[in-house]
Amino acid sequence: MRRLPHLALASTLTLTLAACGAGGGNIGDDAESADLTIWFMEDSVPETAQEWLVDEFETSYEGSTLTVQMQPWAGVVELLQTSLPDSSQTPDLVEIGNTQASTFTSVGAFSPVDDLLEELGGDSLIESGLEAGTWEGTTYAPPLYAGSRIIFYRQDLLDAAGIDVPTTLDELNEAAIELNEANPEDTDGFSGIYLASSDPKTLEGWLFTYGGDYATQHDDGTWEGTLSSPESQEGLQAAQDLMERGSEYVSDPNEAVPVAYELFNSGKIGFYSGLALKEYDIDEELWESGDAQVMALPGTDADTPGTTFAGGSNVAISAASAHQELSREVLRLIYSDDFQTMLAADAGWVPGNLDHASALEGHSAEAFQEAVAHSQLTPNTPSWGVADSAQLPLEIWTRIADGEDVEDIAADVDAQLEEILND
Repeated sequence: MRRLPHLALASTLTLTLAACGAGGGNIGDDAESADLTIWFMEDSVPETAQEWLVDEFETSYEGSTLTVQMQPWAGVVELLQTSLPDSSQTPDLVEIGNTQASTFTSVGAFSPVDDLLEELGGDSLIESGLEAGTWEGTTYAPPLYAGSRIIFYRQDLLDAAGIDVPTTLDELNEAAIELNEANPEDTDGFSGIYLASSDPKTLEGWLFTYGGDYATQHDDGTWEGTLSSPESQEGLQAAQDLMERGSEYVSDPNEAVPVAYELFNSGKIGFYSGLALKEYDIDEELWESGDAQVMALPGTDADTPGTTFAGGSNVAISAASAHQELSREVLRLIYSDDFQTMLAADAGWVPGNLDHASALEGHSAEAFQEAVAHSQLTPNTPSWGVADSAQLPLEIWTRIADGEDVEDIAADVDAQLEEILND
């Protein structure tokens, strides 16, 4: 796996396309040429894949052009809300964050692509990403790529404390607590595991793995908060116990989370959660000696990985695009072997089609793939953005870290979620 090349904001890549050929679709030689635009997000799709997409389209459709425009993440929802309904302003295709997709799938802003799913990857498409791009049984935005947090651990510290590598989540909790108590090298500021309440996306792994969730939707469309369910309670209780007895950094602010690898490198933490690219922040000497190791978050049994949140993107065709058939051809190219492989090999993402995840490189490749394949998202509704903006997930985990009663927290937040999600 390689670092993602830097992509300048609002830069454009415009190439004139020529000739005709086999794009994999049903566009005939007499198809009308057109000028298409696709929006990708900053630091998302590598330049190699962008260039390949344009070049491949160039050799397939005579007289057409494709412009790749990079957009900043900040403000993209508002930008799309303005541009998508207007056929003179809309991009033909657009990348959208997976948790943002329902804002647009729910109002018909994207074109349905159910009839293309088998061509794009079928059962090999990332399940959580596919769910994010589906609304009321119709798929509009298949998964482009995803990333989930994995667990890095210090084998040397476990060995020094006589602790086996955990194979289940219960064993991970026990190992982190035991390691925290042992502090085998008598290190100042030592912690068995790094768990900060300001990092909900890591902590959701405990909620989801034990079978819990924030909320669930009933057949009549109403939402019910489910933090009070037995499964959610088990996950929240386990996380609280681990934060109390296994971590000394539960109060770390959000700014400290991205640099927690420094604590890992210095031997101050035994277990550390992060995206796969964090492996490049870990000292190479630790990898070479075998002291640094990595695994997917364990599940409730040793045969299945845990369930973690998957961040990432989906890709869709604007319903207002005047070039629906050519846009479908571009979508087919995005899910081709070459493009999907470049997302993995050149950008380090788990590609939307998991069949091409074998192109991932690095120490974390296998664990990263496992984590994404077993991932899930937060509730698939535009209203989740309201709950997120109200910082409800952060409130939950902060209160849990502060030692409040988990049942009381759940009842309180369930009521808030139901009010927001059913508004």
